[in-house]
Amino acid sequence: MSKQIIISIGREFGSGGHYIAEQLSERLGIPLLDKNLIQRVAEEKGYSEDAIRQFDEKGTSILFARSINGYTSSASENIAQAQFEVLRRDAKEGMSFIVVGRCAEDILADQEALISIFIRSTTEAKKARIMEKYSLSEDKALSLMKKMDRERKFYHNYYCHHKWGDSRGYDLTINSALLGVDGTVDLIEQIVKARQ
Repeated sequence: MSKQIIISIGREFGSGGHYIAEQLSERLGIPLLDKNLIQRVAEEKGYSEDAIRQFDEKGTSILFARSINGYTSSASENIAQAQFEVLRRDAKEGMSFIVVGRCAEDILADQEALISIFIRSTTEAKKARIMEKYSLSEDKALSLMKKMDRERKFYHNYYCHHKWGDSRGYDLTINSALLGVDGTVDLIEQIVKARQ
């Protein structure tokens, strides 16, 4: 791509958001910041990758954290801020990238190159995807879906100005069950190329 493009993808668990991001990365030839973001933060800040994965996209509870003069004892807060710092720096340096979650639509809202997307889906489609991907029963898939969405919502709403999944906080909100995940990739790719 000739111009800088930043795509942030928020997603409901089971909507196919991560798969959509991977496919867009391949088709558009721009990196997906995901595991490599965890590695970079680990290297830059001296955290272990396991610690980052444990607290990645986890909200901070004020009951279990203390803040003094801008410093906090919360591991999840420190990891979130470290990731935000890397994303802001990459954006300011003109890098094109796709990022899934991590409040990117809010922390990079000042970037002209940003296209923010929220991927949702029907309960049935998400449940079927989770059952297949994780080899779970229907009840366990629904339970995991609710748990993960609750965690994502808590994390997002702690750091962002708009509510998780509220269409007013994104450039595009799409139901991946409408066109299927591959059709959703096609649609987003067309939008990105039209913007270029």
